[in-house]
Amino acid sequence: MLRNTYGESCISKTRAYEWYKAFKEGREVVVDLPRSGRPSTATTKENIDNIKKLMLENRRMSLRELASEVNISFKSVHNILIDILGMKRVAARLVPKELNFVQRAQRKHVAEDMVSRASTDPNFMKRIITGDETWVYEYDMQTSQQSSEWRLENEPKPKKPRQSRSKIKVMLTVFFDYRGVVHSEFLPKGETVNKEYYLGVMKRLRESIRRKRPDLWQHNSWMLHHDNAPSHTAIIVKEFLAKNSTKVLDQAPYSPDMAPSDFFLFPKLNYHFEENVLSR
Repeated sequence: MLRNTYGESCISKTRAYEWYKAFKEGREVVVDLPRSGRPSTATTKENIDNIKKLMLENRRMSLRELASEVNISFKSVHNILIDILGMKRVAARLVPKELNFVQRAQRKHVAEDMVSRASTDPNFMKRIITGDETWVYEYDMQTSQQSSEWRLENEPKPKKPRQSRSKIKVMLTVFFDYRGVVHSEFLPKGETVNKEYYLGVMKRLRESIRRKRPDLWQHNSWMLHHDNAPSHTAIIVKEFLAKNSTKVLDQAPYSPDMAPSDFFLFPKLNYHFEENVLSR
């Protein structure tokens, strides 16, 4: 009857008796039950420790090199690294500059000082006015977020041709605090951001603080934070800030992740400019 109904898909008579016997003895499921299987001869504690030691000594070793050193299969090495040690191969991240031990120590000191002052003074972060310069282009390349589209699972990914930035650009200088922008200005055509120009920016910034942040101006409680660009650390700029009792926060060398303009303001600003250009 089963063969007449299912034809070639029917199980054999012997297999039918085996299933009948299993169900009679109490089995209730038709899926495969857990079993020990063939014992692993490669995934041993000794091999795991050897691979871990080799990987810590040279993190650029390939799977084949590790397999040759430990004398086990390529697949076994892959399973040990991925499933047991939880490691994955990642590409190196590009950084502006590799810091030496002195610069690392200074960066640690600056970070610890900021954390210490913020923990003792609840208004510390609210008194900081930070700023920097950035190029603003007439049109810029689309970001990955701007060029993303909604697609079904079986639809191909959208294509984006290679783009280049506009040659028409202007330098923008912005200073802001936790309440918003305090002062901004564009670099006049034909000028460069040198110490004389930045000294003028500092004078105009003080006037903007006097008008927009009278509470900080009255007690001279505001603090300036900018990076270590040559125009920012020029003697005439330092003398002007010292003459007016302006407190300046240290900026660790080659540390853009400690400058809010670089990782917070400018990306949002550029995104807004690009959205306006695309909507025209």
